[in-house]
Amino acid sequence: MSFASPLFLWIFTPIVLALVLLCPRSWRNGIIAVASLIFYTAGAGPTVILLLVTIVVNYFAGQLLEPDEWALVRRRKRRAILIGVICVDVGVLVVWKYAGFLTAQLNGFAQLLGGDFPVTHLVLPIGISFYTFHNISYVVDIYRGERPALRRPISYATYISMFPQLIAGPIVRYREIADQLPQERTHRLDDIAAGFPRFALGLCKKVIIADSLSPVVDACFSTPNGEMTFAMAWLGALTYTLQLFFDFSGYSDMAIGLGRMLGFRLPENFARPYSSVTITEFWRRWHMSLSRWFRDYVYIPLGGNRQGGARTYRNLCVVFVLTGFWHGANWTFLVWGLYHGALLIIERGFGLDGPPSGRRAKIARRALTFLLVVFGWVFFRSTDMAQALTIIGHMLLPDLTGLTDVAAEAFTNQRLVILLLAMAIVFLPPHPVTGPLLESSQTRAASVLRVGVMTVGLFYAAVLTAAGTFSPFLYYQF
Repeated sequence: MSFASPLFLWIFTPIVLALVLLCPRSWRNGIIAVASLIFYTAGAGPTVILLLVTIVVNYFAGQLLEPDEWALVRRRKRRAILIGVICVDVGVLVVWKYAGFLTAQLNGFAQLLGGDFPVTHLVLPIGISFYTFHNISYVVDIYRGERPALRRPISYATYISMFPQLIAGPIVRYREIADQLPQERTHRLDDIAAGFPRFALGLCKKVIIADSLSPVVDACFSTPNGEMTFAMAWLGALTYTLQLFFDFSGYSDMAIGLGRMLGFRLPENFARPYSSVTITEFWRRWHMSLSRWFRDYVYIPLGGNRQGGARTYRNLCVVFVLTGFWHGANWTFLVWGLYHGALLIIERGFGLDGPPSGRRAKIARRALTFLLVVFGWVFFRSTDMAQALTIIGHMLLPDLTGLTDVAAEAFTNQRLVILLLAMAIVFLPPHPVTGPLLESSQTRAASVLRVGVMTVGLFYAAVLTAAGTFSPFLYYQF
């Protein structure tokens, strides 16, 4: 069930909101948890069992991990329990997401030696990367003593399975939401009034912009390597750069808006990332919940930047190797992660990670950062390394050949207008960030934008949704 489907928009969401508003407070977490499991089962089918098993395992582990300041033996047992439950969480993720990739590599190696190795084919459970990170955040935050364990199983099931963020984030660290999980929390009509414009903004981003660009992206990236041209390569790279941003940030806006309507404040996930003047700043603005998760649970425990330059660079490499593979079981994701890790190391090593001084320098650095990100997205979108290198090669070597007939047919005048609109939005100044502005600001500009989004934008998005032109969110595959 997609956020952009008529079933979700006009049946599922109104029913859930009505139940949450009308039922007693003590029922709210239960309603959200049950609704979330129904939502997940509609898309994931039997793999909901895997989600339920991880909820049970991590809930009971959390009860055993709260600090005991007086017993050394107890602390040692806690550490063993923590390591054990993290191994279970990571093991589930590795088996279900990477078993096919790993066995395919072993099979390729075996064939070089004249043998054969069976390749595993498993259905990837949607959202597994996200709820695995939520489970790890829960047990680690309890182990560190940052938040107490939840006593009610239904509260933990609500945290892990909450449908606004279950499939594609934002990644909500336990410490960020622990104080909101008690069943006695307040929930008012004001929350719905604040969250609905944010949800509408995300729907407009997804349906009007991202889905309009999708056929152009598919036409360009499905072009055989031998038919790729300079124009095709750049059109595909630029449209995918915009499609991915409006699709994923649109999902995040919808998730944050839905969370607010249910009485939760979910963390921000995007802050105009394409306005960044460095790659370092880009990662402070792009998929911020993932960056914070890796910072708190991988980078800092490895030593962060406190142990000298060499170890800092090593830690950055580890983080971005994991970031790449977290997105998918393909060498293209690893290369994409290493590419960004290398850019961060270069910026840090040459002292280029800070903002430049002067207006012209900022414009130049912003343009350079944007181009570097565009090249990176080619690896992210390509099906294999051969396609990625072919596209990048054509991007760097101009020729006079235009678009193929398939791409020209997909690139209609309407989609050209959408592309120009998306580019204009991307190249606006870095502040303010539209989502939080719509949700909380009471300025005249915010009010005008709110009215525009909730009338013209929402009406057009609803028409497109009713016509069945929406497509699955891109991050469902991760």
